[in-house]
Amino acid sequence: MKCSRKLVCHLIISLSLYIIAGWFLRIIFDYYSSNVHTSIIKWLTLRIELIQFLYLILGFISIFMYYWHKPWRYLYEIIDAAESLYKKNDCVVKLSEPLKEIEIQMNQIKMSVIMADQAIKIAESKKSELVAYIAHDIRTPLTSIIGYLSLIKDMPELTVNKRQEYAEILLDKAMHLEQMVNEFFEITQYNTQKIEINKQNVDLYYLFIQLTDEFYPMLKEKGNTLKLEIDENLYCSIDPEKMSRAFSNLLKNAINYSYLKTEIFISAEIYNNKLVVVFKNQGETLSDEDLSHIFEKFSRLVNSRTSGSKGAGLGLSIAKEIIHLHNGEIVAQSKDETITFIITIPI
Repeated sequence: MKCSRKLVCHLIISLSLYIIAGWFLRIIFDYYSSNVHTSIIKWLTLRIELIQFLYLILGFISIFMYYWHKPWRYLYEIIDAAESLYKKNDCVVKLSEPLKEIEIQMNQIKMSVIMADQAIKIAESKKSELVAYIAHDIRTPLTSIIGYLSLIKDMPELTVNKRQEYAEILLDKAMHLEQMVNEFFEITQYNTQKIEINKQNVDLYYLFIQLTDEFYPMLKEKGNTLKLEIDENLYCSIDPEKMSRAFSNLLKNAINYSYLKTEIFISAEIYNNKLVVVFKNQGETLSDEDLSHIFEKFSRLVNSRTSGSKGAGLGLSIAKEIIHLHNGEIVAQSKDETITFIITIPI
């Protein structure tokens, strides 16, 4: 619309200037013809009305034809620019001055196309990465299982006690494998499907008491103790199953990366219309780089091998996805050998 208005304005200005130019030419001719009396001047004077008429007609036709073809030139210019929109290069679209607004819009479209293409490439790269991680992480316990099964098969002279020992190792490896497959499946669900949450009014104190009982064997094995600072009448509207999963992952992470025989602290309260849950454990201080990647898929800390962690490095990533489903946020902090996770969920 702006472009068409500009064309109309330019047309009116051009016609006006043309008429003014004709008027000046007529004044000059009249002045010249009154002072010079030649046969040519006399011939032109007799036909001045016809010449003036032809001047106006031919001039108007020329101006109208010019402005008639101009939009077509603009159209061809826009068509050529449109063809370049989907070319995967960084060349910007350049149009004539009257088409600057269209130029800006087309460059925005091109930038969106480039960004979408980059997003697709990143997604494909992440898929390939996911497959590579899955293949690597599943291969390790699977190789152990195959190795122990081969031993049992190829060594019939094994004692009953030895067979029992190998069977327990096989069970542990199989459970580890099942845990990783479940984590892979779960994170894939959060990334590829629209997950709905079923909020209920949940007794948070009771929920954490249940978690304490569930993780008692892990706590006892490392000599850790769990301190809860939660009001016994604290209720909040959350999806109990999913948030229980998120809190479990955070508690498991706290146990895995805690020093032996140290206290793990969990608090929960309502503050400024938000549920604030804090997990604290004493462990090796994490670097800023570790903290920046801690919620990424397959993220494992340097000391994960010695921590006894057997997961696929998806626990914190799953916890973050669940918290985001509740429109909440989670941040990690580490200072003076204390690791802290702070969850805030609007209520």
